[in-house]
Amino acid sequence: MHPVTVGILLPRDLPIAQLVPYARRAEALGFAEIWVVEDLPFRGGIAQAGAVLAGTERIRVGVGILPAAVRNPAFAAMEASTLAELYPGRLVLGVGHGMTGWVRQVGAWPASPLTMLDEHVSAVRALLHGSSVTVDGRYVQLDAVQLHSPPSVVPPVLAGVRGPRSLALAGRVADGVVLAEPVTPEYLAGVLEHVGRQLPVVAYCVAAVDDDPDVARARVRPALEWIGEPDWDAHIAPLPFADDFHAMRLASSSRAEFLERMPADWVDQLAVVGTPRDARRRIAELHAAGVTCAVLIPVGSDPMVALDELASLV
Repeated sequence: MHPVTVGILLPRDLPIAQLVPYARRAEALGFAEIWVVEDLPFRGGIAQAGAVLAGTERIRVGVGILPAAVRNPAFAAMEASTLAELYPGRLVLGVGHGMTGWVRQVGAWPASPLTMLDEHVSAVRALLHGSSVTVDGRYVQLDAVQLHSPPSVVPPVLAGVRGPRSLALAGRVADGVVLAEPVTPEYLAGVLEHVGRQLPVVAYCVAAVDDDPDVARARVRPALEWIGEPDWDAHIAPLPFADDFHAMRLASSSRAEFLERMPADWVDQLAVVGTPRDARRRIAELHAAGVTCAVLIPVGSDPMVALDELASLV
């Protein structure tokens, strides 16, 4: 069994002067992990991870996720290996397809995302384990590449995936999976079935707590506006209210109207939200369903305040 923990997401738009103080505060508050994101056009995942690792002492740092299509696996492995050598046992590397729109925007979306991810993750893992790698694949070509000094503690390589075929791929070639929000027990059941074996599961969860649950729900609603888009269909389909969800989405003239009409019980299932007791109960449900690290996504105008509030869930 893998240990179950609670982590925190470092907001992608956090002012740069707050990046290290935020990470240090997360460590002091007892979060087990902090995850940085690489979303176009914000900040690079490896650079953020390096700064956070250098500025903290114990907290594990996850990179979630690096879009495989825009990186050569040998150089991605060198970057990860450098951090893993400097900070043994503290790095978790997430690699995925990336968001279709962003990867297309830079002209890198592959004809076969699954083949690309398979070849990339397999090569990165082999290199980090010290192997000499020769590959003549559709997307990866390496000729006897071997890291000069592979890390003594090899960082796990998790796949950022969501569809059935990519989840099955993760079960074959990765050390775990990173799941974008929203993550529910119903969605997790399908995830684990497709993965096919017991692996660490990192789940991003929009989160807010308040003694008044309606106040907490109001904070998380804006962060749920994208969930009606097609990329999130796999997350919604297993839910008992999926048909009503899609019908309401189609009947709403805007995302704002959809969010305003969304029933409170839907919000409760799509986020870690409510009183601290409510939120802790939801995290426990996610852990019981198979999540090994629930990574909370803070919301609100002040990320440092949100961080302190979410510390009640650690």
